[in-house]
Amino acid sequence: MMQSINPATNESLAEFETWDQATLDEVVTQAGYGFADWSKRTPLADRVALLKRLGDVLLDDKAMLAELITLEMGKRYVEAVAEIEKCAWLCDYYADNAERFLADEIIETDASKSFVAYLPLGVVLGVMPWNYPFWQAMRFAVPTVTAGNIGLLKHASNVPQCALAIEEVFRKAGYPDGVFTTLMIGSDKVESVIRHPAVKAVSLTGSEPAGRKVASVAGEELKKSVLELGGSDAYIVLDNANIQAAVDSAVSGRFQNMGQSCIAAKRFIVDSGVYDDFLARFKAAVESSFAAGDPMAADTTLAPMARQDLLDELHQQVTKSVELGATLVTGGYQLQREGCYYAPTILTDVTSAMPAFHEEFFGPVAIVLKASEPAHALGLANATNFGLGGSIWSDDSATAETMARGMESGATFINSMTFSDPRMPFGGVKHSGYGRELSAQGIREFTNIKSIWIK
Repeated sequence: MMQSINPATNESLAEFETWDQATLDEVVTQAGYGFADWSKRTPLADRVALLKRLGDVLLDDKAMLAELITLEMGKRYVEAVAEIEKCAWLCDYYADNAERFLADEIIETDASKSFVAYLPLGVVLGVMPWNYPFWQAMRFAVPTVTAGNIGLLKHASNVPQCALAIEEVFRKAGYPDGVFTTLMIGSDKVESVIRHPAVKAVSLTGSEPAGRKVASVAGEELKKSVLELGGSDAYIVLDNANIQAAVDSAVSGRFQNMGQSCIAAKRFIVDSGVYDDFLARFKAAVESSFAAGDPMAADTTLAPMARQDLLDELHQQVTKSVELGATLVTGGYQLQREGCYYAPTILTDVTSAMPAFHEEFFGPVAIVLKASEPAHALGLANATNFGLGGSIWSDDSATAETMARGMESGATFINSMTFSDPRMPFGGVKHSGYGRELSAQGIREFTNIKSIWIK
């Protein structure tokens, strides 16, 4: 049974029966049968035309879809609207570029003709999280299906209405039945889908433990996998940075989506020369910027976290760090009101013995560390198993770019918070995963990059 619960009120919105194994196997088998029709008999130009209609449907239904996101996982309605708009941008981007990205690439050799072709693999499973219930799923689905693959979505169990709505968006856009299907299953059935002969690859966005399980099964089956896992992104502020700009972006970068983002800024590493100034301004901004309320209301700036168990886990991490000597600058408690609301929190005096130093804090908690010089700041940034994104703030662009190259992450932004952009490849290194989404690299991940040589 899947249950949809409004985290702002703890009200049960809907319940859904999960599929039994026989139903699941039949759906996956039929997806395999449909691959030839979609990949070989539907030209890329026709797939692109459908993609343009998909973007239009998202915008036409934007208000309804955004409300569904807010009701089901709690983010502010204004953020949910932006999420749907970003999905439409993704559709437009690939509609404009897919044919170029997937075109045969001529390679000069001693053959009469030689080229690389990008050919679809088959059925691809996407295992997606709840924190951006449309964006994460569409980020997987749009390039995968446009490349000629069949898409299957196993969404997070706490957003079943969003999962079904995504399938309906594809249907309304005119996609043939079976090209994109939501699987109404729990995590216990993911392994059987990966092992199904029709499934050729899997993409997961989620936690490190989930990634290890999926990668293990895919590895046993010798099937391609792409993993976008957790992050503990560094946000370096050097002594020559614009401090107020860095503070303003720090508030957005840490607390948007209630901090429930893999690429949120989490560890703020500040040069000792500006540390006190940054911390004072950051504390003042955090304490004055947020007002809890109904996430559907325009004047609400503090939304609930997505589930009570997630809030409890975050609070345990904070409490343990404080017990080990961290300083609680502000926050550190659940608000006394209905729903899963946690006060925006700042921790300092964090050491490597604390959860705050080496674990991902998936919620509205910022960790501020002091660095003695740029080399020390970069060392602290890299002193983690994660490597998803990061930011560097400095008016010295040459130094910042050198540090960006040395930061162990899949992306580094200079004088900006980290964000995903359809035009740029997205993914991590180390325990943040492997493979890339978005851009040309993303649409080619689930293709057979095939060399053809003619004499």
